[in-house]
Amino acid sequence: MDFNNTQTIWMQIVDWVFEQILTAAWKPGDKAKSVRELAVMFEVNPNTVMRSYDYLQNKEIILNKRGIGFFVTEDAVEKIKNLRKKQFMEEEVPVFIKNMRLLDIDIQEIVEMAKGN
Repeated sequence: MDFNNTQTIWMQIVDWVFEQILTAAWKPGDKAKSVRELAVMFEVNPNTVMRSYDYLQNKEIILNKRGIGFFVTEDAVEKIKNLRKKQFMEEEVPVFIKNMRLLDIDIQEIVEMAKGN
């Protein structure tokens, strides 16, 4: 994975896990990769991966079964969509609306574009 400078590495790992779950590469009930596996895969310190997994546990996306590993929760997809929707509405939509106003873009132009016309 190529890390970018606009977001912390641990949060980029969280986003990667989100994508694994949303694309069904990791399904509810599946065992997630271990902290060590991800640390080796991403060439990062295991503590960085653990910080990602702590966040994911706090958001109830994964759960830790002591001695066995981390598992994707049954409602992980719904929780991720809710988190991403909230983030999108709070961070990206206001910028989008501001740009629409600055550029005099009518909402109908956006609707037509979304329809593919």
